[in-house]
Amino acid sequence: MSHPRSERVAGLLRRELASIVQREMEQELPSLISITDVEVSRDLSHAKVYVSALEIEHGAEITQLLNEASPQIRHELAGRVRLRLVPTLRFLHDTSSESGQRIEQLLAASRRKSD
Repeated sequence: MSHPRSERVAGLLRRELASIVQREMEQELPSLISITDVEVSRDLSHAKVYVSALEIEHGAEITQLLNEASPQIRHELAGRVRLRLVPTLRFLHDTSSESGQRIEQLLAASRRKSD
């Protein structure tokens, strides 16, 4: 079931987190990243933040760094958004792009074999 308020807050958090990570943490991260999705709990107290890295091999390292910096990121976020409660942030590595690349490789290999 869809919850419009959760979806609006998720969109707001995605935009602000992308800005914070880009401006405040760019030097500390080993690869360029993008915030691919944010899922906010129904009560708005927790948020799962999905992160994709340009250099796939750095995905686990990046999520670890972001989770360690989560309190500081949350503090910065509190100054930017007008919410009574800023959700606790949990960063997760988004593997959907990796899966898509793997499927593309398999399809290309399949096409080459059939030719």
